[in-house]
Amino acid sequence: MDHNIVYPQNQIMEKLTDKVVFIVGATGGIGAAAAKQLHRSGAKVYITSRSVEKLNGLTAELGLVEGRSFMLDFENESSISSVVETILSKESKIDILINAVGVGIIKNFEQLTVEDMRRTMQVNLLGPFMLLQAVLPSMKEQKKGLIINIPGVLGKTPMAGAAAYSASKYGLNGMMKSLREELKRTEIRITQLFLGGVDSPFWDTIDLRVQRDKMIISEEAGKAIWFLCQQPTNAVVSEMVIQPFNHQAI
Repeated sequence: MDHNIVYPQNQIMEKLTDKVVFIVGATGGIGAAAAKQLHRSGAKVYITSRSVEKLNGLTAELGLVEGRSFMLDFENESSISSVVETILSKESKIDILINAVGVGIIKNFEQLTVEDMRRTMQVNLLGPFMLLQAVLPSMKEQKKGLIINIPGVLGKTPMAGAAAYSASKYGLNGMMKSLREELKRTEIRITQLFLGGVDSPFWDTIDLRVQRDKMIISEEAGKAIWFLCQQPTNAVVSEMVIQPFNHQAI
């Protein structure tokens, strides 16, 4: 990724100071790295996690004021809507929504169970759907906003053993492309970040031989999200692909 991109004078990068940024799945490697970058840039960062321990740890590390972090069950519609309603009651808007939640079940097709497929779809596709349904009304009211998802390169190029994961991420990609068509008359922008091979806790529970030392580090993935959050108002990065140099799939 080129951090030295020069925009024309009429395309000024957006300042993040006081922007309301909602990061779902903020305590994973990528989400936490993005939260730190955005917080340092002056954004009003709101974070969620399913782990009390991780949530408390990141909240303390960032020095977030009370009421900026929430436990959230991404498989529960009422949990999602409750958190969104609480944020909107405090801020009246969400400028940037970042979905950093994801579950990866990597198995040969014959070994996949119905429950594996159901949970993958629930977290990676139905979860974002419920999240968008909760956040979009307020963005439509103000007619602007930025939505960033992280489908990963397996949402563009499949891999052996990733039938469930790729199906969910291809579905997410298709859903967002359709939604983009519906939002053309607004200034709500959608960016899909296709990351390949990030050395994060995502791989801790996956029984697959991978060279994590050759992967992208979480901090660089966080910088990419931080950069995307500053897109000029009269432009949009529809997609960004970042992969390890020696492991390019696209």
